[in-house]
Amino acid sequence: MIIFEITGREDSPAYRDLEVSNGERQFDFLRSTVAASLALKRPFISQHLLKALNFHAIACLHTSAGEFRPCEVTVGAYRPPSPHRVQAQMDDFINQVNRAWETADPVFLACYVLWRLNYIHPFINGNGRTARAACLFVLCVKAGGWLSGEPILPDLLKRERANYVAALQVADRTFEATGDADLRLLHGLVASLLYEQLNGVRDEPQVDEPAAAAPVVENNIDPEEIRPRREPDDNDAAVQE
Repeated sequence: MIIFEITGREDSPAYRDLEVSNGERQFDFLRSTVAASLALKRPFISQHLLKALNFHAIACLHTSAGEFRPCEVTVGAYRPPSPHRVQAQMDDFINQVNRAWETADPVFLACYVLWRLNYIHPFINGNGRTARAACLFVLCVKAGGWLSGEPILPDLLKRERANYVAALQVADRTFEATGDADLRLLHGLVASLLYEQLNGVRDEPQVDEPAAAAPVVENNIDPEEIRPRREPDDNDAAVQE
């Protein structure tokens, strides 16, 4: 049973109910994988992890849950990379993140994961939910345990959708123009929302000096370590869910 194929819409009561249930299962799975990663001393991300996060998000809602998309998709005016490019781009992405893991500023690395997953858009649906969960995974594992506080960062990002999308668009445009994604706006937003989760109070994003706003920053990172390779005919800026 694939609900979207039956109803043709994402606002049906059956779709919404299962979406909520899937979100709860994804949250439980995310907490379990953070604990397992730390217990096994395997602090890195993998394609298996990302596929599992996506599966929990969209199981029985859409086809190809937990698998890289087999078809072209569009997100507003943005057309993500063709499906035949997804595997190679995800291979590069995973390698870049794991190479930088030990030396990376946790918030910067989490923001890179959040943006790059949205940009590649590797799944047929649920890319935003998967990216936000992966972002929190990076922060928790880098911090050495599940980060306390509620609402959690993925829910806060959904609440701040307009600012979140605007920050992704800035990163997209600068990447398309220069080959380097400007993550400062996204870093400021994530840092302020992480502060809110940890402390229970809202904090205004610090865009000009993002590192100073991040409560879990440990080290700096050479941007060259996680610079994605821009393909000449990639498409225009992404607007993600």
